[in-house]
Formats: sequence, structure tokens, C-alpha cells
Amino acid sequence: MEPRISIVTLGVEDLGRAVRFYEAMGLTRHAGITDSVAFFQMGGSILALWPRAELARDAGSEDDGTGFRAAALAYNTRSDEEVGEVLAAAERAGGRIVKPAQRAFWGGWYGYFADSEGHLWEVAHNPAFPIDAEGRISLPPA
Repeated sequence: MEPRISIVTLGVEDLGRAVRFYEAMGLTRHAGITDSVAFFQMGGSILALWPRAELARDAGSEDDGTGFRAAALAYNTRSDEEVGEVLAAAERAGGRIVKPAQRAFWGGWYGYFADSEGHLWEVAHNPAFPIDAEGRISLPPA
């Protein structure tokens, strides 16, 4: 297996609401594939939104959807200020601030929002994890 994540698929209750949220966050939905799914190019990977019941059925899993989903997505920024800007944009788009921007125990600046479907996103500025001009993040040297 090569070291990469190709597609992150979020199971959603309301596909239209979820699409509107991510479009309000500045993402552009792929116009060619729109039948009961939404795809957004995110740098070198893809964010997919698919109705949760269909995703569970496809995976051969139960769709109970209760409680913490035991996963969070992360968006790293190039500055502390950008953390607040992204959190504010998420709130304007219909998301909910879960943890306001604050100093992290590891020295950076971060906060959390939940999207329109309750999926958690961490927004963080970690100066030790550089981001190149194309938006690719790197781990620091060992």
C-alpha cells in the first residue's frame, strides 16, 4: 500500500444540506458526478459526501449513527489568524463551533467545528508541520 489517502467519504443524513455547507466553505462540487453523491477536489485527495444509509449498506455495516463517530478531519492553516477565519467561515456556512480557537498543549493554535452533519473538523496552525505552496502538509524531520 502506498502512503496516501485518496478519498475521505462522509456519510450524511441530508446530502443537499451537506453540499450547501461545503460549497459555502468555498469548495466546488464536481459537476459531472452528481447522482446521490457529491465529490469535492481537495488538493491531492477527494472529499466525498454520500447518504449515510447508502454508505453503510455499501460497506455491509449497520447504520446506527449514534454518539461520537471516533474520527475527526483536520485542516491545517498557515497562521494562527487563519484558524479563526476558517472557524468563522464554518459557522457562517451553518456549522457549529465545538471548541473556539485557543492555544494548544503542543504549542500551536487550534479549534474545532462540526459541519452541518455533525462531522468534526480540527482547524490548526502547527508551525512544525510546514505547508507548501500547493497546500501539502509535511511531518517535521525525526
